[in-house]
Amino acid sequence: MSHISQLSVERVTIPVLQRCKEERRAIVMTTAYDAVTARIADPVVDVILVGDSVGNVCLGFDDTLPVSMAMMNHHLEAVARTRPRAMLVADMPFLSFHLSPDDTIRNAGGFLQRGADAVKLEGGGKRVEMIRALVNCEIPVMGHLGLTPQSVNAMGGFKVQGRNADDALRLLDDAHQLQQAGCFALVLEGIPAELAARATESLTIPTIGIGAGPSCSGQVLVFHDVLGLAGSHYPKFVRVYVEGRQLLQEGLSRWAADVRSGAFPAPQESYRIPDGLRESLVNWTPSKSS
Repeated sequence: MSHISQLSVERVTIPVLQRCKEERRAIVMTTAYDAVTARIADPVVDVILVGDSVGNVCLGFDDTLPVSMAMMNHHLEAVARTRPRAMLVADMPFLSFHLSPDDTIRNAGGFLQRGADAVKLEGGGKRVEMIRALVNCEIPVMGHLGLTPQSVNAMGGFKVQGRNADDALRLLDDAHQLQQAGCFALVLEGIPAELAARATESLTIPTIGIGAGPSCSGQVLVFHDVLGLAGSHYPKFVRVYVEGRQLLQEGLSRWAADVRSGAFPAPQESYRIPDGLRESLVNWTPSKSS
């Protein structure tokens, strides 16, 4: 059963993830946006992220910026109803943690009230005040550095980060600031493998890589990317393990062909009335209008 999570025998918590870091056991994280995807992922992964990537993956947006707290709450509630064994982390969407500590606490606290175990937010040193406010309220925080999708406009697109000395050293400084502020883990996205390795080595908390090379404490990919559901264009860091979109379309096509030919539904997919009612149906005529 090597495909099942090594942590599947216990509920995944922050101390469990910290043990993984210390024992060099790789952490596996993926996204889920509804009960179906959560039930598929939960026996296999260690962390489920209800990501604001729901905007791109499920809602048809070009980026994550239009995703609202209401949208995130809706999808988080659907996943939380499955009561996953995996740790459940919810993404703080754009503008939900930028305005004031009070707003940040209220929004993040609402996620925990809806079943999340922790929240994730993007950004470096500028977010330390908000992270400390959350941690002081016993709200666990996962940080996110490197290619932060909510900063797509400031970055000029979805580009690899940390490729010059100043940016790389700033990322390392930011990583340590987030650790000191109380983050229990960091996502490192879209950065050179060597930089991610240095960050992982220097931090005491786990790092979760996405497009950050093999040396992080764990890896995360979007559910729909791993299973080939997103289409034909994937980022460089994605490995598609099954052509899910093609398989699903083939199954749907076979069903549609059976409907059009009359082969579906067959007797085994149909209900029968008791024998005593058949004569009544045969003899029935429409009532005359008065």
